[in-house]
Amino acid sequence: MKKNLIAVIVMAALLALYLVFTFQYALRLIGLDEIVGKLEGIALIVLPLIGAWALVSELVFGVRAQHLLTRMTALGALPVDDMPHLPSGRIDRAAADLEFPRYQAEVEAAPEDWTAWYRLALAYDASGDRRRARWATRKSIRLERAVELGKLRRRVNK
Repeated sequence: MKKNLIAVIVMAALLALYLVFTFQYALRLIGLDEIVGKLEGIALIVLPLIGAWALVSELVFGVRAQHLLTRMTALGALPVDDMPHLPSGRIDRAAADLEFPRYQAEVEAAPEDWTAWYRLALAYDASGDRRRARWATRKSIRLERAVELGKLRRRVNK
């Protein structure tokens, strides 16, 4: 996990550096007398803004997903990792696919349970479906935040 955090910090720093240089170059282009240069400069300002938004949203997603993982660990609600692994350390996809219906059934039985959604996200990830894993993680984050907000409201109203 520490290695992943260092990689995220390095990548975020490199992207931030790239965005700063792109923004500075865009300002130079806008300062030109030529209309084409000005238009290119304006276009280059949009790119750093989109990049900054993407960077922040991915970092927020990562922090929130890590928070759920920490809570699930504390609750003892993580699935037991007893599936066969490949030499690379990844879970064998065929074995993960066999376990997947169990986690899907948990979500169908309790669609408002954020822990069930997070376990489903882990099952999607183990099966190699990253897009759905991120979608299920986002759903889990929304549900967990709603639960915490409900608890906070109840405390305030007492």
